[in-house]
This record gives sequence, C-alpha cells and structure tokens, in this order.
Amino acid sequence: MSENNLVISVDAMGGDNSPRIVVEGINLAHKDNPDIRFILFGDEQKIAADIKRFPQMKDYCRIVHTSEYVRNEDKPSQVIRNKNTSMFMAIDAVRKGEAAAVISAGNTGALMAISKMILKTIQRIHRPAICTNIPHKDGMCVMLDLGANTECGAINLAEFSIIGNILAKHTLGIERPRIALLNIGAEEMKGREEIHQAAKMIKSTHLDLNFIGYIEPHQIGEGYADVVVSDGFTGNIALKTMEGTAKLISGVLKGAIKKSVLAKVGLPFMLPVIWCLKKQLDPRKYNGAMFVGLNGLSVKSHGGTDAIGFSYAIDNASKLVRQNFVQTIRDEVEHVDLDELSQDILYDVY
Repeated sequence: MSENNLVISVDAMGGDNSPRIVVEGINLAHKDNPDIRFILFGDEQKIAADIKRFPQMKDYCRIVHTSEYVRNEDKPSQVIRNKNTSMFMAIDAVRKGEAAAVISAGNTGALMAISKMILKTIQRIHRPAICTNIPHKDGMCVMLDLGANTECGAINLAEFSIIGNILAKHTLGIERPRIALLNIGAEEMKGREEIHQAAKMIKSTHLDLNFIGYIEPHQIGEGYADVVVSDGFTGNIALKTMEGTAKLISGVLKGAIKKSVLAKVGLPFMLPVIWCLKKQLDPRKYNGAMFVGLNGLSVKSHGGTDAIGFSYAIDNASKLVRQNFVQTIRDEVEHVDLDELSQDILYDVY
C-alpha cells in the first residue's frame, strides 16, 4: 500500500449482518474513494469468503485475523480490557498510526469506552460526544451529543458547541454556523440550570461563536440552527423520535396510496415528489456518527444498516480525515480555558 493512501481500519465483525454488509459497503465506498485502503479486523475465514465475490478488493484490503469480537449484548466493562477483539484492534490501529480512522457498526457503548481508553481525550476537553449530521427542510445541521453522555454539566455543553461549530464549518461548509442549545422552551428562564450556565459560557468565550440561544425540538426540522447542542440522553431521544417520525410518514404515505384508487392513478405524477422525499429522509445518507473530542477519529455506523449505509459512513470518515478535523479541534480549544470560565460564572451565580 502506498504511503500516500488514506488508510481506514474496520471492525469487520460489528453490526447485525457482518462481515457481509461491511465488505459490500467497502466495495461501494472505494468506487468514489479509490485512494482509500482498508485494514479489516475479524474472522479471516469469514471475511475472505465475502471478499471472494469482489476479486478487486484484495488490491486495497488487508485482513488481520482476530479470535474474538464484541457482541451487541456485551457490557463495555466486560470487553474494555480484552485486546483480542476485532473492535479493540481496529481502534488500536489508529493509535499506532497504521490507520487514520476507525469504523465499527458494533456495540456503541463498547466502541465509546474502548475509543476513549485507547485514543484518549483531547487536552482541555472533558468528555467526547457522539455527533452526526441530520436533515432539515433547507439542508442539514450538526447535532451532538447523541448518547455518549447521559448527563452533562455546563462545561460539557459549552465544549460541544465549540466542537459542533468546527464540524459544521468542515462538513456543511457554513462559514458562521448558528449554534443553539436544545431546551424545553426558547425563553431564557426555561430549562435546567446547567443549560443556563452553558449559555453564559458560550457567550463568554473569545471564539465569537454565533450563539442564537435555545431551540425547541420541533424547530430542528425547520432549520433554525446549524448546530444543535444537548446532553446525550436528550439528544438520543430527539434523534430516535425524528427517525421514527420519518418511518411513520413513509408508512402512512404507502398505506394511503394502496387504499386509494385515485392515488394509484395519479402515482406516476407523484413519483418525482415521492422520490425527492425518500432521498432526503433516507437515514442511510446520514449514517456514520463520530465520537468527537478524541485524539483520533472513531466512527460508529448504525448496526442494522445495509451496504449503502456503511459506504456513507466510510465516505463521512474519509472527508473528516482529509480535512484534518481532529487537529483542527485541538487548535480551536487550545486557547479556551473553560474551567476558569466555569468558575467565573459559578461565582457570579452564587
């Protein structure tokens, strides 16, 4: 493999239909990213059997056999010290510099715990967050945290706003992203105290963030903000609610067409609109949530995705690597002392 190639390590045993979906996804992703090389960690016999269907993959894929893998039902505390799993070894390849990013469709809690243990958190950042791009009526926005931290203090939410600002600039091309805290109301007195303190911290940083205040869940789809910040518990529920709503709309539309003769007659005229709706709400396009705030890029693919969804996760990871996203975060937070800022705000409050 050439030193000029971008190398991504893959936990080939993670996900509901691995390694088949993983191999098929890599095959699709490589067509648009011919310079990417892959290191696949997992059961060599099973992986090799799937790769046989795509003979050209042997030119850009290398298999590293592992005797064990992390199961969906495994607790992070049970697997975090096991260095023989495909997930552990795939993440460790990033630490060793053998790969620029790692992708897994496996156990989210385990991936977060092992990534944090091996790659470590960037200096000055207290907690990493799960982040992804989600669609709204005018395009996409960045949303974090989506499940890494069920409880967050003001300092964590402020850090997430800084990270989200960087991500929106890089992945969405927005020069001055609008940042909002997810809350139960737009009024300043609404919500928990840590949200109020986080708002003060975000306003007080010298980074001149474009903070627009609070946003309610129903406003996310309206495109009110480019970066939506919340704790992981709230963010995860909001994300899954949106995914469920998208499936509901699709199901109701299909049901209505089947029941109506007029709808069936007019279906040929509706197809462009239906196709546009399906394309915009297709969850596979937004697959590949990132653990941001670590000294290395770790990407979580949805466990039940198909080959197309996995290929999108690879594409998203490659874009962030090419844009040197991790180093950009280091540079941005290097001169921000959120601990000192937090103490100043707490002093003002009490």
